[in-house]
Amino acid sequence: MNNLNSRNHGTTSPPAPDPRHLLVGQVHLGLGAFHRAHQAVYTEDAMRHTGAPEWGIAAFTQRSGTAAARLAQQDGLYTVIERGIGAAPPRTVGVLKEVHDGSADPVALVNRICDPEVHVVTMTVTEKGYRHDPVTRTLRYDDPEVHADLIGRPPRTIPAVLAHAIARRAIDGAHPLTVLSCDNLPHNGALLKGLVRQFADAANLTAALDALDAPGMVSFPSSVVDRIVPATTHHDIDELAVVLGRRDNAPVICEPFSQWVIEDRFAGPTPAWSAVGALIVDDAAPWEQLKLRMLNAAHSTLAYLGLRFGYRSIADAVRDPELAAVCNRLFTEDVAPAISTPAGTDVVAYGQAVLTRFSNRALPHTTTQVAADGSQKIGPRLLSTISACAARGTVARWAILGVAGWALHVIKPIDEHGKPVELADHRADELRSVASGASLAEAVGRLMSDPTIVGTDLAQDTAFVALVVDYSVALDRYGLEAVRAELRN
Repeated sequence: MNNLNSRNHGTTSPPAPDPRHLLVGQVHLGLGAFHRAHQAVYTEDAMRHTGAPEWGIAAFTQRSGTAAARLAQQDGLYTVIERGIGAAPPRTVGVLKEVHDGSADPVALVNRICDPEVHVVTMTVTEKGYRHDPVTRTLRYDDPEVHADLIGRPPRTIPAVLAHAIARRAIDGAHPLTVLSCDNLPHNGALLKGLVRQFADAANLTAALDALDAPGMVSFPSSVVDRIVPATTHHDIDELAVVLGRRDNAPVICEPFSQWVIEDRFAGPTPAWSAVGALIVDDAAPWEQLKLRMLNAAHSTLAYLGLRFGYRSIADAVRDPELAAVCNRLFTEDVAPAISTPAGTDVVAYGQAVLTRFSNRALPHTTTQVAADGSQKIGPRLLSTISACAARGTVARWAILGVAGWALHVIKPIDEHGKPVELADHRADELRSVASGASLAEAVGRLMSDPTIVGTDLAQDTAFVALVVDYSVALDRYGLEAVRAELRN
């Protein structure tokens, strides 16, 4: 038993609940740092607020079992460390009643969701975990993992796991279930429900289809989550052991800021999240657009341009005055005129707050981490703004510059000094094949003319394609001076 079980540490406040006394009412898919710094904290705070023990979390990893193994050795306990102005003292979180390797035992995952005492399933599996085409928002039946689930193996992909669990719960007469996506995807609740329905239809899971159609049986509220949570390194773990006077092999480091917006469409009981800061709304779309098209768009733009110009962290990239200026003009010229924001929101102030949060050097959020899986991210973060501006008869120059940074990163994953940088994208081989044997301009043109990457309308927009090509070539040839020149225009 790890010494994290000694809860009364001088620097750690408040004390964690004892997982041994909790009951499981929630299953979480994706046992990464973000969940442990965000939804798990909200749930623990909600239990402290009400005194109810029935919202312990059974958390499952979906890829590597490393996180589950480390947490199991600590009885599910871990430390949350905030860094930045207004940071709270380190706290031990004890809401994880169970931790499992879902990739090693998918049957156990379905069984856990089917427990009638489970009322909520949450997930943070990243965009690629949905196994969908981000352009058409449909299930990729050609995905090898989806295909394997359809031909009868124990389900492993998210749509398959949920479809099978919903079918069994319906057959067993279990209580209603709320399934809550916490990933950065437009209308993530509706998207997830559609993917589950498509899988259930293809797999002939009629009980799941009936449950999805029955009022009040299964709900998929959309939600918006926000907190900067960089990956924890071995150095962080060693450093924290000295500071805390004990060793935690699974800590999470995050900023003080946290936000959770959830649509009020629950199928049954949920933790008292609204009592501890979560915002329950009728429609999450305005908050979603604000975050995806501003915060996430700036994050991606800083990542791709930052990597090109040799910046290894988002904090360093945003402190470059030219890159910060690009983000500000993205906010004011491209995004603000083309979105519907929550009532009372000052878009300029929101953008400034975002850049201030990004500049927090106490959070070593790497450009490589943010740049990963760009093929899934550029659509909702940048292409959506480009399309919205095109519909208004305007050109989203700064969003297009961000897309050009991504295209250059895909085709020539090096910085301006020729040093290789990592291209981490599950479609990397496919993207490289599109660009194979072509000049930079030709390769970018091919990427931007591919409807599976940018959508049919933009793929056929010759002015858009030409501008991305021009920006990519200029970035490659002139580096940061190309950005300065564009800012002067």
